[in-house]
Amino acid sequence: MFIQIKNLSKVFKKNLAVDKINFHIEKNKTVGLLGPNGCGKTTSIGMMLGLIKPSEGEIIIDNKNLESFKRNEILTRINFCSPYIELPKKLTVKQNLEVYGRLYGVKNLSERILEISEDLDIKNFFKRKTGELSSGQKNRVSLAKSLINKPEILFLDEPTASLDPDIGDFVRSYIQEYRSKNQVTILLASHNMNEVERLCDSIIMMRKGKIIDRGTCQEIIKKHGRNNLEETFLKLARSKDELQ
Repeated sequence: MFIQIKNLSKVFKKNLAVDKINFHIEKNKTVGLLGPNGCGKTTSIGMMLGLIKPSEGEIIIDNKNLESFKRNEILTRINFCSPYIELPKKLTVKQNLEVYGRLYGVKNLSERILEISEDLDIKNFFKRKTGELSSGQKNRVSLAKSLINKPEILFLDEPTASLDPDIGDFVRSYIQEYRSKNQVTILLASHNMNEVERLCDSIIMMRKGKIIDRGTCQEIIKKHGRNNLEETFLKLARSKDELQ
């Protein structure tokens, strides 16, 4: 398995945010991490990024414990995108991409910035400060930042949150196309069930810090006797039973 999560837990003071979760992600697959707000998705991603130290458990990437990775190994191989983590507002779009490109050690940076900017149609507001952009423009710049180093592993935390249907569809189509052309393993946290069905090979459902179910979208829908993933999500999020 390319990514293995073993008995991963996180306690903040007396609050158990993530409770001994176990899962794996195969190379070049997209796995959806689902659950209601406060279920532990973002904390789990933070631990997998090396930004939050686990209270217990292991994160194994390509048969190597994340804790043994050198900083430049993480920056070379991993990246993330989240609309809730803003890029420096006073820097222009181009300046942000230049700063992060250097941080991630990207070679031929000018060429890479030009390439990703054309792909995501952000070149026409290169000189604008990031803080002045619309939500849709910010999301595309954030996605460009997350792909600047052509990562092997990409964490996407609600990449289309607050976007109108047109821009949301553009971003989803781009993610699909990018994965089909590149060797990339993706963990996607999202509340958009249509997005999850469209992008994910399989899903993991969390509630109150625990994994309560997993499988392909169709397997989960069929198992719980619902018509679609949104109905299934609501059933699982509201259930008081311990599943799996």
